[in-house]
Amino acid sequence: MNEKLTFGSFLSEKRKDRGVLLKDLAAELGVSSVYLCDVEKGRKAAPKSEHLEIIVKTLFLSEDERNSMYDLAAEAQASQKGISPDLPDYIMEKDIVRAALRTAKQYDIEDEEWLEFIEKIKSSNKQQ
Repeated sequence: MNEKLTFGSFLSEKRKDRGVLLKDLAAELGVSSVYLCDVEKGRKAAPKSEHLEIIVKTLFLSEDERNSMYDLAAEAQASQKGISPDLPDYIMEKDIVRAALRTAKQYDIEDEEWLEFIEKIKSSNKQQ
């Protein structure tokens, strides 16, 4: 039976893969082992974004793993309405980002157009 990957199962798997004890990760985060166990078991929502960054550093997560973790955290944090916790601050700090997102929403931008946009950003940063 395939279980759906959750923030808690992802965290537990990566922590164990890296050989990090639950109590040690809890100490790094400044939380109790009981709380972290509850997060891993899905009884508590994912922690705040500042804790997520500590997890990234402590578990030496790759960029892909980091992005997956943030997406899973968003699913676990009902109050974030499905937005990955690494994005709200960036969106709120930049007027142009909010304008771009609203324009994309207004014109119902397709995935292909988003992919072209992403590639344009990546290629322009390579030229710098």
